[in-house]
Amino acid sequence: MSVRQVSATREATLRRHIVPTGLGSCTVRVQQGTGGGSPASGTAEVYLHGAAGSWTTFEPLLSDASPRDRVLIDLPGWGESTKGARLEHFGIEAMARAVTEVLALLGYPQWHLVGHSMGGFLALHIAAAWPERTASVAAISATTFGVSEAARKPLLSLSRFPAFVGMRLLMRSLAALGPAGPALVRAVGATPVMGPLTAPLFADPAGMSEGVIRGLGRGARPASFSAAARAVAHYDFDQWRGIRCPVLATRGDTDVFTFPSDLDRLAATIPNVRTVTIPRCGHFANVEQPEHVQQLLEGLWSL
Repeated sequence: MSVRQVSATREATLRRHIVPTGLGSCTVRVQQGTGGGSPASGTAEVYLHGAAGSWTTFEPLLSDASPRDRVLIDLPGWGESTKGARLEHFGIEAMARAVTEVLALLGYPQWHLVGHSMGGFLALHIAAAWPERTASVAAISATTFGVSEAARKPLLSLSRFPAFVGMRLLMRSLAALGPAGPALVRAVGATPVMGPLTAPLFADPAGMSEGVIRGLGRGARPASFSAAARAVAHYDFDQWRGIRCPVLATRGDTDVFTFPSDLDRLAATIPNVRTVTIPRCGHFANVEQPEHVQQLLEGLWSL
């Protein structure tokens, strides 16, 4: 296997690569750190997006330079990594292998993982499966215990987790439409209707830019979302008891996908975890409160 560099993105500091994995090719962006040196000489910051996004959800965290390389991955089935994605083989273990394949081919032996929503779940699994290579995990509104329960028993969970159960039903319906499903979401995303539909995701919906709202429409991948929901339904969370690295787990105080009980159970499961509830914030702290998130990340990385 090889890495094929394609072109620079509109952000001059990012280099775009196409990296083959067992789940299909991944589009990856790398921002070189100010510390210099080869990938093998340092620990990269690796950003893993959620099931309703792509690498672009982390753009607000990229404004300041970092001494470490930053690796932003469009996971197989999302963003620019949809062509040839093998969703029939999708699972947490398979997705984790795809991420580590990317990092190995790019030459990074160790990593700080920053995961949002589904990406936080994935980051915790990677930390458990590759403890010697994972320096830390920041799980931003990771969709863990509650979402797993709702995916396993949607009807019984409707009253407790209405946002996820409703989203899952919508995405399954759209996935049944084939290519027309994402096209329909993008069409709706370009209209004022998208604002009220996405309002529950944010503490201050009126403060979200049109670009953020439309980005959610462009990033929606119904079939991939549905595959992710199936994958977490029967996950063995006891694996996380073997995580060795420091872990930061956050949620917004109005988060409709990550609940206080999720943070409590993470604290009871993972040996070295700090839990934080971010005020005036919904499910997308990396978009709503990027300065606060960056401060938390710097504190984690200084341990």
